Amino acid sequence: MIKIENAMGVIEISQEYFAKLVAHAASECFGVAGMAISSASQGLREMLTGKEVADKGVQVRTSGKRLVIDLHIIVGYGVNISAITQSIVHKVSHTVEEATGFEVARVNVFVDGIQKQ
Repeated sequence: MIKIENAMGVIEISQEYFAKLVAHAASECFGVAGMAISSASQGLREMLTGKEVADKGVQVRTSGKRLVIDLHIIVGYGVNISAITQSIVHKVSHTVEEATGFEVARVNVFVDGIQKQ
């Protein structure tokens, strides 16, 4: 659960909702071929269930009252990685802030692979 406390009370949003929101925003960006497994637990869950996990490639944590998002992506061959990562940072930050009202402190993008198109 992502939990942020403000003057009016506590806001809790499930980790799965955030993961789906962030993964969808990132995968819509040009050049992103897919999401990569970002932790051993994600890999184990995917292997045991036989289907893709909802939070694949996404880790969200709080830093004070702001969010820090780590994304692990696979990019298409021949695309400008710098341009893709900048696009993802802006799109994910904007999407999360619009959908939840939470402030995003940082979006870290890790390119874990390249896929031929």
